[in-house]
Amino acid sequence: MSNQTPPIKKAVIVFLVSLCWIGVNAQFIKERRLNAKIGYGLSFAENSVDDAFSDGLYLQGEYVLKVTSWVAFKPYGGLLLTSKKGKTFDDAPTNEVASSKALLLGGKIRVRAPIPYVAPYFEIGIGTSIGRFETLNAVDAIRKNGVIYHVPFSIGVELGRRNTVDFGFTYYVQPSVGQIAGAMAIGVSIPLARSNKNNE
Repeated sequence: MSNQTPPIKKAVIVFLVSLCWIGVNAQFIKERRLNAKIGYGLSFAENSVDDAFSDGLYLQGEYVLKVTSWVAFKPYGGLLLTSKKGKTFDDAPTNEVASSKALLLGGKIRVRAPIPYVAPYFEIGIGTSIGRFETLNAVDAIRKNGVIYHVPFSIGVELGRRNTVDFGFTYYVQPSVGQIAGAMAIGVSIPLARSNKNNE
């Protein structure tokens, strides 16, 4: 695993730098928005025996770069804080733990149906989690501080006449710590002024 991690981290960095370059320089960006989300955060152990999870807080900000009515690039930064107290879906206590306290950075591509009022979407990308992770169950005993990679994916809907409200389910697969983190979140999108170049 240690031999695979550096190339993955380099790929994440290259991807993020590319997205930033696109946001600043690309002439094909039709619209820019800022999207702020808050939600109910969760983290699950992949090898949990009790189907245990931990819950907490999820926050995220996104810079939305709309290419067409169907596609947008989305650099993001967020925060996920889940507790060390695991529980089952029946709300019973368990000794299993799947805790993430991490800063989330990365980029996603959103594919959406351009429909007013209710526009479904799907997202996927790559990113990095920076923080403290703990996964304890019958299979795994992982305690790790530092930087790991994650693979984000989301499903949801954009609501409103101009699709400025976002409701969805977001997940971050974190293989190196045996976890899947995620959230049920709601967000508000703020359109930014278009540049003169895009209006010409």
